[in-house]
Amino acid sequence: MFESAEIGHSIDKDTYKSEVPALREALLQAQYRLRDQARFPVLILINGIEGAGKGETIKLLNEWMDPRLIRVDSFDVPTDEELARPLAWRYWRRLPPKGHTGIFFGNWYSKMLQDRVHGRISKAELALAIDRAQRLERMLCSEGMLIFKFWFHLSKKRMFKRLDSLKDDPLHSWRISPLDWQQSKTYDKFVRYGELVLRRSSRDFAPWYVIEGSDERYRSLTAGRILLEGLHAALEANEQQTVQPHTAPVELNLDRRSLLGSLDLDQRLSKDAYKEQLVQEQARLSQLLRDRRMRKRGVLAVFEGHDAAGKGSAIRRVTGALDPRLYRIVQIAAPSEDELAQPWLWRFWRNVPGRGEFTIFDRSWYGRVLVERVEGFCSPDEWLRAYTEINEFEEQLVDADIVVVKFWLSIDADTQLERFKEREETPHKRFKITEEDWRNRDKWDDYDHAVADMVDRTSTEIAPWTLVEANDKRFARVKVLRTLNDRLQAALEDG
Repeated sequence: MFESAEIGHSIDKDTYKSEVPALREALLQAQYRLRDQARFPVLILINGIEGAGKGETIKLLNEWMDPRLIRVDSFDVPTDEELARPLAWRYWRRLPPKGHTGIFFGNWYSKMLQDRVHGRISKAELALAIDRAQRLERMLCSEGMLIFKFWFHLSKKRMFKRLDSLKDDPLHSWRISPLDWQQSKTYDKFVRYGELVLRRSSRDFAPWYVIEGSDERYRSLTAGRILLEGLHAALEANEQQTVQPHTAPVELNLDRRSLLGSLDLDQRLSKDAYKEQLVQEQARLSQLLRDRRMRKRGVLAVFEGHDAAGKGSAIRRVTGALDPRLYRIVQIAAPSEDELAQPWLWRFWRNVPGRGEFTIFDRSWYGRVLVERVEGFCSPDEWLRAYTEINEFEEQLVDADIVVVKFWLSIDADTQLERFKEREETPHKRFKITEEDWRNRDKWDDYDHAVADMVDRTSTEIAPWTLVEANDKRFARVKVLRTLNDRLQAALEDG
């Protein structure tokens, strides 16, 4: 795979000088066109052999193009804040918005390679890391991102020749970093595992480009041309008609029974029993969240449900006995312009809790397969793809020792109508009812089907859905608290 990058490619000085001005102008024009159209972002991943020109290429791209539209991030040793969250969190929070370019130096491939070379992960764990990177890249590309993956290469002979020429040079010895010396001892392993990574992760949506780095002029022109051709192709691409995806529900409703319709919504809790059980479960929650063992875990609670099902009041009972420093509530509404410029999961990744933190989502990423699906705010391809992306997202949360608890609060249509009318007639509750609520009510059956699909496709062993019968608010609040407590208790017992 690296043979063609070890034959000594070079470009003479005159050729380089004659070609660079036109290339720079074309790159700038493409960059400004990308900014003006703002249809997609560009992400450049820089990897390869130490001393092959990775840093020099990043510097050159900033000189040739407008650096105001480029952000360079170097992912070295993770911070304490990053270590407290899923591995992908540090990358998600720095993704470039539409119209901009991000350069990731020391990215997810760098980490998996170093970990495998130094024996920190097994062969199977490397395969899992490659697979997870592929799923991330596929999702980003499906969201419109243009990804370039560059591997800058040096043969073993040229790498040692470079070290020998610099080590005794007082003016240039500073260019040799500890990583250079380290890789001189692990070159064979690094190249072997590097080839494995490239072989398994070069795909049509995000291929690898291997560039020989021994000649600066060849390296620079090659990287610039690849970037320019890729930008031109993406900017010129016309949207083509795609094949209509499967959009039938998971289970056809032939007998007119629904998942939500099968719930026993007549369950009630007396006032006295409610007061007693509420205090007990709130005290239990406070004790569980203060347990020293919870410092090693994060907690994430998701609240979804019918309009007027009592999500807000259930959340208030969860937080009612807690120190405000122990939790954070994230309310999800229509995405802002900044959020629309990013992949759809970006705004949720930003709010992932760290170890020892408790985050409550009032509405969540499930809006894509509920509101956005029913109201037509996203295409069938997008919401169908979201099921897989959601399951992978939650799998990463659980793998990072985050307890994920998901609630759907369900009421029947008559109860909703009664609560809507009560809100309209009560001055301090009128702000809770909007024209959108009434419009959503007209699509009750459509939402019913969407919820059934959602639960069937995303209720997993690691992150199951809890359907809460919420016609009686007292019953619902206690069930939410008890379920949350049981999940936390189980997590502590699992260690």
